[in-house]
Amino acid sequence: MADSNFIDYVKIWCASGHGGAGSTHLHRAKYVPKGGPDGGDGGRGGHIILKANPQFWTLIHLKYRKHVKAEDGGHGEGALRPGKNGADIILDVPVGTVAKDAETGEVLFEMMEAGEQKILCKGGKGGLGNNNFKTPTLQTPRFAQPGEEGQEGWFILELKVLADVGLVGFPNAGKSTLLASVTAAKPKIANYAFTTLEPNLGIVSYYDDRSFVMADIPGIIEGAHEGKGIGIRFLRHIERNSVLLFMVSAEDDDISASYRTLLNELKEYNPELLDKQRILAITKSDLIDRDIEKELLPTLPKKIPHVFISSITGYGLKELKDMLWSALQS
Repeated sequence: MADSNFIDYVKIWCASGHGGAGSTHLHRAKYVPKGGPDGGDGGRGGHIILKANPQFWTLIHLKYRKHVKAEDGGHGEGALRPGKNGADIILDVPVGTVAKDAETGEVLFEMMEAGEQKILCKGGKGGLGNNNFKTPTLQTPRFAQPGEEGQEGWFILELKVLADVGLVGFPNAGKSTLLASVTAAKPKIANYAFTTLEPNLGIVSYYDDRSFVMADIPGIIEGAHEGKGIGIRFLRHIERNSVLLFMVSAEDDDISASYRTLLNELKEYNPELLDKQRILAITKSDLIDRDIEKELLPTLPKKIPHVFISSITGYGLKELKDMLWSALQS
C-alpha cells in the first residue's frame, strides 16, 4: 500500500549558522603610517525559522529532509566593513504545528496564526572587530572577537489539526459518512473497522454563509490509551477542538456504556479533554424505527445533549448542525 500523504510527525536535525569573526585589520594608506584599527564586525549566522503557512496541511515535505543547516556569517573586513549575515532558512509548516526539543520533550512553541514566524535555532552573533576595543591606552588592539557558535540539535515537529468540532467514536460508527454528508470532504468509507487511518477535515456550511470546521479522526477502541488499535497517535488532533461530537451506533447493545468507554479513553489520554463541550449523536438511526428510538431515550447518558441521526437519509442532520453551532457560540 502506498504511503499516506498525511504526515503529522517528523524528527529533524537543525543547525543555525555560526557568527563570523571580527577583523583585526589595521588601517594602512599612503601618508598614514599609523592609521589604527579598522576591523569590521562579523556577520550573524543564519537562523532556522518556522513559518505557519495556511497552504500546508501536512509535514510530508519535511519527512525526508532530516538535516537542515543554515549559512555561517561572513568575517569582518578592513575599512570597518562588516561581514555578511548568513542566509536564514525558512521552513513552511501547517498552522497548528508544535515544535519540541527531541531530547527533553519540552514544548518550545506552537504555530497558531497564519503567517507567523518563530526562530527554531538562533544564529550565532558575529564577533566584534578590533575597532571596538581601542582605548586611550590601547590604541592599536591586534585582537578581535570570534563569532558565537550557532545552535544545533534534534527537534520534533507535531501537527495538531485545527477544527471546531472533533468526531469521537469507535471504528465503523459512521464518522466518515457524517463528514461526507455535511461537508464536501470525501473520506474513505467502507464497512470494516479502521477504514479511516488519518484525520480528515471538512467545512460544514450553516445559515447566512456561516460555517465551521469538522475533523474526523481514526476510530478509538477500548484500551487505545495503552496502544491498542491505532492507539493514541491521532488523539492529539482533537485537543484543540472546541466541541467533541461523540458518535455511537444505534446498533450498539448499550449506548451509555459505549459512551462511557470513549469518555474514559479521552480521560486516560488527557483529562483536560473532559472540560470541552460534548454532544452525543446516535448514528445509523435509519436502522431503527421511532418506537425503538423512544425506548432508548431513558437509557441514554444524562446531562449531555443528544440527537438521533442518519447520514444516509439525512434524518436529524439539521438538528445536529443547530446543536453544534449553538455549542460553538456559547
